Amino acid sequence: MSDATKEILELLEDNARLTAEEIAVMLDMDAAEVRKIIRELEEKKVIMKYMTLVNWEKVGEEKVSALIEVRITPQRDVGFDVTAERIYRFPEVRSVRLMSGTYDLAVFLEGRSMKEISHFVSTKLATIEGVVSTTTHFVLKTYKQDGVILEDGEEDRRLMVSP
Repeated sequence: MSDATKEILELLEDNARLTAEEIAVMLDMDAAEVRKIIRELEEKKVIMKYMTLVNWEKVGEEKVSALIEVRITPQRDVGFDVTAERIYRFPEVRSVRLMSGTYDLAVFLEGRSMKEISHFVSTKLATIEGVVSTTTHFVLKTYKQDGVILEDGEEDRRLMVSP
């Protein structure tokens, strides 16, 4: 991967709204070349999706998030992959990660209520063949997400300087 490609990816990862023209100016490149690189990255599925981070609490939308620790029995020849795929195919599941440590998979869910998430865990997740146990952790408050501080009161903590 070229340095220019890596720089384009880093810029888009930080701000997906940047145009090819803006990136070209930042990197001293031709805008047509930037567009070509971005198109190739999209076709190769290096760039998977452009996202917007929304602080739903500020618009009064109630959402419940949870981290589910899942212990599973790995299957011969495929390890954890088949069970992980069964889990990540559910639309409620936001992400699934293979972990080191005391549990195997970290499953992140989002729902409308704690009851909805609990129902998902008990009726869909825990019943999958190979799932040994689950532990549910509900998110009480999010302070920082994807590198963004959601409620930064930094200006409130500064001391006033007087002459």
